[in-house]
Amino acid sequence: MSDKYASNSHSNSRPEYAWAFLILRLWLGLRTLLAGLEKFESGGSYAFANYYKNMGRMAQGITGASFMPLWMTKTFAFSLGYMLIVLGACLLLGVKTRATLLFTGLVYCGLSFGLMAVQEGEGTAWLGMHVLMIATALTLVRNNRFALVRDSAN
Repeated sequence: MSDKYASNSHSNSRPEYAWAFLILRLWLGLRTLLAGLEKFESGGSYAFANYYKNMGRMAQGITGASFMPLWMTKTFAFSLGYMLIVLGACLLLGVKTRATLLFTGLVYCGLSFGLMAVQEGEGTAWLGMHVLMIATALTLVRNNRFALVRDSAN
């Protein structure tokens, strides 16, 4: 049994796992950061006014097409862009990566729930791919060799 554990431990420390995780972490970080930044865009310009207009429309649309009350959709929508920017930056830099991946996955699950509630199948599937990549990253996070602030369990 100890030989089996030793061989599994050795195979998990191979450098290609560290590189695979880094590539996945960078992709997820860029995707998340840019998803947050795009919430501030309207007509080619970025501004806080655009953000609150865009997110207000998003909240109204989800409330109008589902069972969710406006207070709930507004609360989520108005914090969404900021959460995505912070989480994306943390992923890119490797700040508490395990926790950041967990929270990013929960944000994408929340977005998926909203799209499921309005029966938007294509968007739900698209977000499902993000959740799958985050779950994969969480299984590889022990190979996180390139991080600014490491998790305590790394």
